[in-house]
Amino acid sequence: MFQLTPRRAVLAILGATAFVGAAQAQNVTLRFHQMLPAQATIPAKAIVPWAKKVEAESGGRIKVQIFNTMQLGGTPPQLFDQAKDGIVDITWTVLGYTPGRFPKTEVFEVPFLTTTGEASSKALWEYVQKNAPEEFKDVKLIAVHTHGPGLFHTKTPVTGLESLQGMKIRGGSRIINNMLTKLGATPVGMPVPAVTEALSKGVIQGTTIPWEVGPSLKVHELVKNHTTFYGPNGLYNSTFAVSMNKASYDKLPADLKQVIDKNSGLETAAFFGRAMDEGDKVGRAIAQKAGNNIVALDAAETQRWRRTASVVADDWVKEMGTKGIDGNKLLSEARELIAKHSK
Repeated sequence: MFQLTPRRAVLAILGATAFVGAAQAQNVTLRFHQMLPAQATIPAKAIVPWAKKVEAESGGRIKVQIFNTMQLGGTPPQLFDQAKDGIVDITWTVLGYTPGRFPKTEVFEVPFLTTTGEASSKALWEYVQKNAPEEFKDVKLIAVHTHGPGLFHTKTPVTGLESLQGMKIRGGSRIINNMLTKLGATPVGMPVPAVTEALSKGVIQGTTIPWEVGPSLKVHELVKNHTTFYGPNGLYNSTFAVSMNKASYDKLPADLKQVIDKNSGLETAAFFGRAMDEGDKVGRAIAQKAGNNIVALDAAETQRWRRTASVVADDWVKEMGTKGIDGNKLLSEARELIAKHSK
């Protein structure tokens, strides 16, 4: 029988220690793929700082490579699956680009529901953890978030419901397109990177986007009118997710998993939402500096829009009912969480 002499025992311990040390010293490169140009708010003010924080807290053992403007191929609607399927390690995308895939999460898109990006993003994270975790079971979810109040950017002014009638307006999701239809516009669905060309070629006469993304798309140059609404609630919102491939996460050593975990969740959602809010200030200032016309609808006119658009929430609740889901309960919970975080 093999006998472990004291010398051999020491060598064995040293060898095991070296193996563990090598495992802990493992260096990892994570590829992060998203659709917008590098100077846009989310890549510049959220993804890059997030990546730097992860790299710093890992002692340089995690390297995050950021690929903008779909550099690794595919289209924006494919981004969630690129993370799920391991084509890349992490993605940021608009959930509404895959219609019907995140039905419970869609409630945050209904008109006049959300407030600021930060408050609504915190609410969305809490809501998803409690009510829709199964919609993200195929990925390691790092964050979900919203933007700030959504509004119109149009070639001719939208000064009331009547002036919107028949206008071709870009919408970013099926819920938003339904809202546009109810308001009397003609919705044209497309991912946000397509907006610049669509406006310049006259395919659309306006778009629904928050202020923050306007500068990177040159929207303030292509249209000269922007319509805002009375009160803290935006016309609509979009939902976003930062998702990581499960296998990419699972193969990390325990201490690097902790780094990813520390940079996931409520505070990360809030960070992305806060970046959107700061971007809104910049985008609005650029439009003002360009001398553009900013229409601010008053309380009475905004209430007309609220009444007309309220059917969108009713439609969503009815659709949830066909799936055996209590839509009214989920809508009430979303409102409560937004109110909680908007105080």
